[in-house]
Amino acid sequence: MTVQELTKDAINLLKQLIETQSFSSEEDQTASHIETWFKRYDIDYNRTQNNVWATNCYFDKNKPTLLLNSHHDTVRPNSAYTKDPFKAIEENGKLYGLGSNDAGGALVSLMAIFTYFYGVKDLKYNLVLVASAEEESSGPNGLNSMLSIIPNIDVAIVGEPTQMHLAVAEKGLVVFDAVVKGTPSHAAHPNEDNVIYKSIEVLEWFRDFKFERISESLGEVKMTVSQIHAGKQHNAVPADLDLVIDVRVNDAYTNTEISEIIQSKAPCHSITPRSLRLNSSSIPMDHELVQAGVAMGRSTYGSPTLSDQAALSCPSLKMGPGDSTRSHSADEFIYLKEIEEGIQIYVEMLKRVIV
Repeated sequence: MTVQELTKDAINLLKQLIETQSFSSEEDQTASHIETWFKRYDIDYNRTQNNVWATNCYFDKNKPTLLLNSHHDTVRPNSAYTKDPFKAIEENGKLYGLGSNDAGGALVSLMAIFTYFYGVKDLKYNLVLVASAEEESSGPNGLNSMLSIIPNIDVAIVGEPTQMHLAVAEKGLVVFDAVVKGTPSHAAHPNEDNVIYKSIEVLEWFRDFKFERISESLGEVKMTVSQIHAGKQHNAVPADLDLVIDVRVNDAYTNTEISEIIQSKAPCHSITPRSLRLNSSSIPMDHELVQAGVAMGRSTYGSPTLSDQAALSCPSLKMGPGDSTRSHSADEFIYLKEIEEGIQIYVEMLKRVIV
């Protein structure tokens, strides 16, 4: 198959994916569409729950392995949509629909290039493609669950909308649940230990605290109080106030280090991380994948948004057609030209590295 023919088929597959509901943990039908692609091209594949994966025809365990990964689950559409989120609509060079940009365009593009190289002999790298589930929810049955099943990975390209530029690093995530305690009382009586007033100082601490280490590619660690809850009725001062804190971790810290710093310094009664597994990720600037992209005129940057890179311990590069600012937006879309150009760029970049 030519690149042009694969591109046409990839766009048709994307339209099918858009028109098939695939919220996180509910991706069984889109997984079936992906299986149909592999059957059509006579590619041996495997399905593990809603993750569909395959290796190249001439897989050689003595060679390094490159993972091509993107996801086929979506968030739920927000209430501001003016178009049907489950209808693939073409208008003025755009393809509208839920998951078109995040990350259907990247997924079908990676599937196209995997198919392009599938039967090529004597590649320098093995290829493993994983069309994964539960990325949007960071669920237990996504890419993280596949790492003990697929062959060992040496380096990865994770398909997300980056305008085909190279996200050479990505921030990790730790979410904390915190409790501030005070003295409960009737609202009509004096109370010098009102937990809601006490929380002002706590909130100021979270707003003003600075982590010392700054990353060249990812900048500072960003800490944000994103939820607050206290009280049940107007005439009762509550005993507790609950906070949720979102911390985006640069590659100068491990998630464990971040947790230890916050737990030792935050002025809360208690503060507990929900998970420490969503780590920051990066790839060396001198890696041949990065150098190939740079030689083609692609720029490099550090990404503040989380992806399935967080599940990987190997060097990984985030790259794909589309624009991250459209992700999770109303009337989500991707330009068809972005997919066409994206597949061409992927193919040319991989030819420089694996052929």
